[in-house]
Amino acid sequence: MSSRPPLRALLLALLASLAAATPLRAQAPAASHVPLVQGVEALCLPVADLERSIAFFTEVLEFRLVARHEVEGERWERFLAVFPLRLEIAVLSLGDERLELWQYWAPHASDANGTVQPNDAAFQHIAIVVSDMARAYAKLRAHRVRHASSGPQRLPDWNPNAGGIEAFYFRDPDLHYLELIAFPPGKGEERWQAKDRLFLGIDHTAIAVADTERSLAFYRDALGFRVAGTSENHGHEQERLNGVFASRVRITTLRAPRGPGIELLEYLAPGAGRPLDERRRANDLGAWQIRLAADPERAAVAARPFATLGPRSPGVATLGEAPLGFVSVALFGDPDGHLLQASSIPPTGPRASACLGR
Repeated sequence: MSSRPPLRALLLALLASLAAATPLRAQAPAASHVPLVQGVEALCLPVADLERSIAFFTEVLEFRLVARHEVEGERWERFLAVFPLRLEIAVLSLGDERLELWQYWAPHASDANGTVQPNDAAFQHIAIVVSDMARAYAKLRAHRVRHASSGPQRLPDWNPNAGGIEAFYFRDPDLHYLELIAFPPGKGEERWQAKDRLFLGIDHTAIAVADTERSLAFYRDALGFRVAGTSENHGHEQERLNGVFASRVRITTLRAPRGPGIELLEYLAPGAGRPLDERRRANDLGAWQIRLAADPERAAVAARPFATLGPRSPGVATLGEAPLGFVSVALFGDPDGHLLQASSIPPTGPRASACLGR
């Protein structure tokens, strides 16, 4: 009869000897996830009359004029897919946020803003935070600003994520939608509780979307935004705020590491309105643009599976100079056709500017 030890015992002895002979290695820490988009740097708004719009935003809404630039040439034409191009830009600031007003001297901007409804795909606005809604509304009334809401609305307390927020929609001289918003204690960022100024900054830009899940696949999964909050708003207050009868709105707030948020507005009722006009170009008055701090080539590749009809750069444009704080940039659309720029703004560099929406 064989006196060999059982095979199981031999295997255990072999494993033990290997473990003793092999030094232990420290396990490398998992690499932290760095989102593609590092910030929302600017909101860009086409206007028909730059001087008129500068006066409106600085005198009525207390923005500050930071700089003015005029650009032209092949590199900017490739960036914006607009030809032949001459563009004048006014850079404004409010608090930490920046807004750019873009007047196209050539080709002249087309105008369809007056017919846009809040549930149409073209809808976008910026939310301007105020410290006192009654005083801010009184100032707009004194300047005879055009209403989009019937008046300031206080969202009801039954809505845990939005209750107590006051909001009011209105229009600028080109009929772009804008919003005043006031946050009660405990909602919004702590800085929005400041009382030293009436107009404090831009909390977010809001955009109408047809399908929140599709938009999340783009903004969250492809570009790296995080979901900062959700809400479902309905009732008389919401109807009087947005001017859409029997509206029920699914709201999803997205944030990058810095800058204003992007708010997705999906109208569950009465449903999505008109889609974007396939002929829209970057110089149309309704073509807001959101500038992202992100590698232009990587961002354009990430956006490609979601490509929609409309203007986009044929590739990454190198501008040769940096009047707005960046040199390389790409223009592309989100799943609903809202325009975004990915620009090579250094994470520690100057914050260049802003482009619009809610």
